[in-house]
Amino acid sequence: MRKVKGIKRLARQLLSKVDIDEVPTAIRQLEVVASLMDKDRGIRNMLVSPLLTVEEVDKVLTVLGQKLKMSDKVTAYLRYIKNIGAIVALSEIIRAANALYLEIKNRMRAVVLSPVELSSDKKRQLEETLKRVTGKDTEVEYLIDTSLIGGIRVKLGSMMYDSSIQGQLWLLKDKLIKG
Repeated sequence: MRKVKGIKRLARQLLSKVDIDEVPTAIRQLEVVASLMDKDRGIRNMLVSPLLTVEEVDKVLTVLGQKLKMSDKVTAYLRYIKNIGAIVALSEIIRAANALYLEIKNRMRAVVLSPVELSSDKKRQLEETLKRVTGKDTEVEYLIDTSLIGGIRVKLGSMMYDSSIQGQLWLLKDKLIKG
């Protein structure tokens, strides 16, 4: 797969094509297309192939847009990135667009890993702490990771906070090795 330059620029173009309130829906629609491209080699080949004419690609995207109930703006954006050869980087564009959207909305996204389901009280406390630490509203996704012995891991943007027992043991090991 070739490297596509200007991912952030392409993400900004997506955000400029849709109203700010429509961005989450547009991103979800693009995620469905990206997922289809990952799972179905035929769809990926149709969308990536330089052998299809502009008219054929237009028909494919029109049918795909209708079947997936995508907005006209999202379908037009897919046509645009296909025509410039950037559709292969759709997943990266989606990540960048999501990050830009959260930045515009003064929000952050966090992923919390825990060995068991957290109680609603613990979730509320964690969300309040994240808001206090970041100064932003935080969208939190809770995942269960049974490989954790205890504690939690929080991925906030590009930072990882690890209060799991496994993480604490790694820190202790590093300290012992360093002396």
